[in-house]
Amino acid sequence: MISFNKKILLALIGLSAFTASQATETGNADVTPQTVTDNGVKDTDNNLIRAALKGWHVRVGAGINIGGTSPLPLPREIRAIEGYRPHLNIALEGMVMKSFNHSPWGLAVGLRFEQKGMETKARVKNYHMEAVNEDGSGRINGAWTGHVKTKVDNTYFTVPILATYRLSDRWSLAAGPYFSLRTSGEFSGEAYDGYIRDIDPRGEKAEVSRATYDFTTDLRKFAWGVQVGGEFRAYKHLAVTANLQWGLNGIFPADYESVTFTLYPIYATVGFAYVF
Repeated sequence: MISFNKKILLALIGLSAFTASQATETGNADVTPQTVTDNGVKDTDNNLIRAALKGWHVRVGAGINIGGTSPLPLPREIRAIEGYRPHLNIALEGMVMKSFNHSPWGLAVGLRFEQKGMETKARVKNYHMEAVNEDGSGRINGAWTGHVKTKVDNTYFTVPILATYRLSDRWSLAAGPYFSLRTSGEFSGEAYDGYIRDIDPRGEKAEVSRATYDFTTDLRKFAWGVQVGGEFRAYKHLAVTANLQWGLNGIFPADYESVTFTLYPIYATVGFAYVF
């Protein structure tokens, strides 16, 4: 986690430096540069003012991801959802925004460190299952009827590329694709209080009290999807943000056989941002 935080800090510093350099290159004709002094804070403020005059802004924010990883639509093998517990999913983001002259449209590019995790319980019937029986009899593979508990906990670095539209001085919208690289993750769980039929629903029946599974090593590294959201500028430098991230590829490869349906990460983020 310490290394993650260092990377985030370096990324945010890089975003600020990029914005300042853009303002310096384009703003000399409109704003007289301040004489270099020993006060680095004044120099930084001057660069940010130049950036704002040219439509460039830097934003840093934090929020909470709430959602889950789910097949769409729910397959008939899942008969009932018996429990759902979201994790405390932190999202930290730095973003560079550019407003176009005489237009409500703009562009935003960011770097986000985020967690997406949850735990669910479900009652299933003829649900394909590959697991290890805890009675010592070894692996089971077939159609499971009973209960399952699954834990998903993934960490990503995400780059959103968004078109923005300013509705008013306080309200704005944003939408576009995002691209994520998974840096760590977990997909594990257990099947309990049920029975399994060997290979398929017509196979030999065997009672199982508890079996565990762990498909963490098979998780996909790359994810992408669409993000739609908006913000309310509560104060001059403080905004309240909300967005929906809808994954368009599953967390496992398309030809993965241990999980027979595609699982999509679908999360909403609520947070705040400081706009420089």
